[in-house]
Amino acid sequence: MPVEVPREVGINSGVGSVGGKRMTLSRVAAVAAAGLVVASAASAHHGFGNFDRSREVAVEGAITSIDFVNPHAYVYFEVTAADGTKTPHRCEMRAATVLRRSGWSAEMFKVGETIAITGAPDRFDANSCYVHTVVFADGTTADRYAQLSKPAASAAPAAPRAARLPSGEPNITGDWAPEQVVMTDPRGRDGALVPVSRAGDFQPGERPAPPAGAPPPGRPRVTYTEAGKAAADAFRNGTADNPRMRCETTSILFDWTFDGPVNRITQNGDTITLQYGQLGFTRTIHTNVAEHPANFEPSRGGHSIGRWENDVLIVDTVGFAPGALNPPIMNSDQLHVIERFTLDPNAMTLKREYTATDPLYYTDQYTGSDTIGVADLAYAPDACAELTFVDFSGDGVAPDANSGGIGPQGAAAAPAAPAAPAAPAAPAEAEPAAWWEFWKWFD
Repeated sequence: MPVEVPREVGINSGVGSVGGKRMTLSRVAAVAAAGLVVASAASAHHGFGNFDRSREVAVEGAITSIDFVNPHAYVYFEVTAADGTKTPHRCEMRAATVLRRSGWSAEMFKVGETIAITGAPDRFDANSCYVHTVVFADGTTADRYAQLSKPAASAAPAAPRAARLPSGEPNITGDWAPEQVVMTDPRGRDGALVPVSRAGDFQPGERPAPPAGAPPPGRPRVTYTEAGKAAADAFRNGTADNPRMRCETTSILFDWTFDGPVNRITQNGDTITLQYGQLGFTRTIHTNVAEHPANFEPSRGGHSIGRWENDVLIVDTVGFAPGALNPPIMNSDQLHVIERFTLDPNAMTLKREYTATDPLYYTDQYTGSDTIGVADLAYAPDACAELTFVDFSGDGVAPDANSGGIGPQGAAAAPAAPAAPAAPAAPAEAEPAAWWEFWKWFD
């Protein structure tokens, strides 16, 4: 059984550390034996309602398997009770792609070895949790957002990258990725996501101020029409409404950088192919035509035509199927997207500026930009399997893919009886994510 632990019992490796503090499995067990009930400030970072972020439990057992997949990986293990009874457990981690970029691998989770985990319990299943910290059999710890390795240095200098193709166009072919982001609280309990290069600039759990010029919290990035507002209001995150919960791309704008994917661009004369790393989505930009065809099947990627203008790739895309642009902002089949890709050959970064219009759903423009650099890993899409809604314990109680975490809760909803007087509960808070904190709705 998971045992609740006091909040101050943290196993911290810190952002950018390898191993960090070492804590033996016996010590973890001793901490868990205290059995104290705790409440803490609830983080809005994870959008799924099935994890109780106000509580923390400690579990230990022998690894049985690993699902190293997107959008969230899961480690499975068996917990042995005092009477020898074995109970299967599972705990959820970050997406496989971002774990690999952080130096994690499926091979770290060796079947048969002991693992100890502290994390947030699942509201529906007493045998599931959301990982805060992992302690491996050798005593090494790793927090949820631990950066366990840096990209290996090449044995020999890489060949210089040509700034242009033989045809004269800027050379944007290759594997690209956004800078990784980590929580200011490396255990993922509080704080905000920041670029990994700036993680050391913040105190643990600090929430940086919004970017300069950001709209007030809660203000949407567009002005809705009546239909657009109705579509946004009807959207339910954490349910099958969210394309990512179906292992489908959200939109050509959102998924290019969200959650640290490694993407691939291939220039093929008359076409440019963009392969989105996390969910294996591919779109084609046609550079040999000036107009969109009269008839084609609407899709999430639409139909794209592109041209080079003063070394800027301008891409015009129409023909979208209705869907999610950047939840809760939805799009109709009238969505029209313009992207401008600009290569900086000195910094080796590729900046994209975009503008989207959808007269059915909003009256102004949806705008933004993002920047990616040369990837630290090769493009290799990981398998996707949405495991949130699995009835892991087989007790007939599980999160409903259509409820967003609303519904009957399992035994995990009832706190375990404390072995010692409970620590005073800190008031819980549930702050809504600001628009610029869109990542809090998904990861």
